[in-house]
Amino acid sequence: FAFEKPFQSQSHGRLHSNREVSSQWPFFTTERLLGAGWDGSQWVAVGTAVGGSGTILTSPAGVTWTARTSGTTSSLRGVGGAGAQWVIVGESGTILTSPDGVTWTARTSGTTETLLGAARDDSQWVTVGNGGTVQTSPDGVTWTARTSGTTEDLFEVAWDGSQWVTVGVSGTILTSPDGVTWTTRTSGTTNTLLGVSPKVGGVL
Repeated sequence: FAFEKPFQSQSHGRLHSNREVSSQWPFFTTERLLGAGWDGSQWVAVGTAVGGSGTILTSPAGVTWTARTSGTTSSLRGVGGAGAQWVIVGESGTILTSPDGVTWTARTSGTTETLLGAARDDSQWVTVGNGGTVQTSPDGVTWTARTSGTTEDLFEVAWDGSQWVTVGVSGTILTSPDGVTWTTRTSGTTNTLLGVSPKVGGVL
């Protein structure tokens, strides 16, 4: 199988590259997997099945995988795990939450835009997606739309301990201290940026 975009892992939006993780997972499926996350105890992979249903797979070690019921026909595009909660995002503003990666509940996002990335800091979740969509939530249940200042698609978001960073089409980079107020930064490229990852003292 192949992942089509970088994906979340660990808490606070830690990211790994597609190449880095696909070599670790000897799992074969006809389903299209688009993202994966790690919360410190298990992996959750998401995507879409042939015929159109939201795919969720879980694994404690990345070797043996179990299919879970998503309850949605929407393609699932991104996933983040932090503490005792998982958040999955996808097409048509789909947001699912779970305390354990097994039982999933649909939430009202307030948008019909496709959501592509989700991450959490110590106090809130942030999701990003098409058309410059940014939303925040303290609990993964109630979501508030934020003004990003861009209409470019945003693919990933990460928290580095002091600020949020999201990246997207045409070299778009936005930063925020709180997930609410966003500032456009000069990336020096017009290439599409697909992933962002925190490191000590900053982001990659």
